[in-house]
Amino acid sequence: MLVALFALSLLQAPVPPAPEIELVESVPLETTLDHASIRDADVVWREMIDGATQSLSFAQFYVCDKPGSKLSPVLAAVERAAARGVRVRFLADAKFWAKYPETLEALAKHAHVEVRKLDFADGAGGVLHAKYFVVDGTSAYLGSQNFDWRSLEHIQELGVRIAAPEIARVFATSFEQDWQAAGKQLGVKSLDAPAKLAADALSAFPLELDATGGTVRVTPLVSPKEHALDAALWDLPRIVALIDGARKSVRVQLLTYKPAMRNAPPWDELDGALRRAAARGVDVELLVADWGKRKGTIEALQELEPLEHFAVKLVTIPQCSTGYVPFARVVHAKYCVVDGERAWLGTSNWERDYFYESRNVGVLLEGAALGGALDGFFADLWKSSYASAIDPHATYEVPRFGE
Repeated sequence: MLVALFALSLLQAPVPPAPEIELVESVPLETTLDHASIRDADVVWREMIDGATQSLSFAQFYVCDKPGSKLSPVLAAVERAAARGVRVRFLADAKFWAKYPETLEALAKHAHVEVRKLDFADGAGGVLHAKYFVVDGTSAYLGSQNFDWRSLEHIQELGVRIAAPEIARVFATSFEQDWQAAGKQLGVKSLDAPAKLAADALSAFPLELDATGGTVRVTPLVSPKEHALDAALWDLPRIVALIDGARKSVRVQLLTYKPAMRNAPPWDELDGALRRAAARGVDVELLVADWGKRKGTIEALQELEPLEHFAVKLVTIPQCSTGYVPFARVVHAKYCVVDGERAWLGTSNWERDYFYESRNVGVLLEGAALGGALDGFFADLWKSSYASAIDPHATYEVPRFGE
């Protein structure tokens, strides 16, 4: 009888509320990189999409599915949302639309689904590189994952789910700005008012949100500066200030790190911030995908390794036993965590055009609840067998990663 009553009490126990902000990962198959405490992107995406009642707005670099993949159920959730009357809009980069048209064209055939391509080079010079979506104007997801089946199965990724109307509003407004720009390029006569944030919108930030293990202060960020709705939301100076405030450690993970490019203006804002941190005794650690072994990219990484208080590792994900997968089997997460307490997480690689020419988004996170989690996420990869210290004198062979 007592056992039965105890079991009944467990069934009736209140379910703790979901955190307002949480980290979300993707893990390459056949690796040991999974974190039991971090939910998978395909699960979170389906949950968010299935909960939509009014609108779904997707801004994606591109969309690419493979039948039977983890992305297929996500797209099925999108179709279900459209079928129940949710307004669904997909905005994708014009250049990559040409490379991956099939999935978007299939989506466009559904009622309540609108699809547009944006040539972000027209006026800014770059691409729509952001990867985010907004649900009902009240919650949002952003991260390194492209809307690509490979991102969910063969690439290490990291993103964040945010349930906060104040933050969702910023990304929804940025989406409207780009949606209208794409409409003008297509010759669509829009009756919508120009996309603007309310005069008092920025006063909400940083916004305190509940996370597992405590609270986090969150500020939404956008790039490039000229298309950032407000200069205060431009991410580059916020990241520089984050690093300049480091006292003990700076840990950065990226696909690519490239402080200089041929035929481009000199750019040392982030590189300079990392060097300043190391020079004042802060331990700086940098994890970069082995795609960075290319000539013109590897040299800058090799220059950093000999610096005192600086360490660089390259990460190699082995090919899957099922065979070679192009543009996959790589680490693609993009974040910086300082002192285990403050962090940036976003969609930008650390190259000049991601901040000055291309559309990207991110968040600034203040608080040990997520700062500590990101520190642990970094440490797990840093200590893993997939990461190896860069040799400042080596001549590296570029790994195969394309078609």
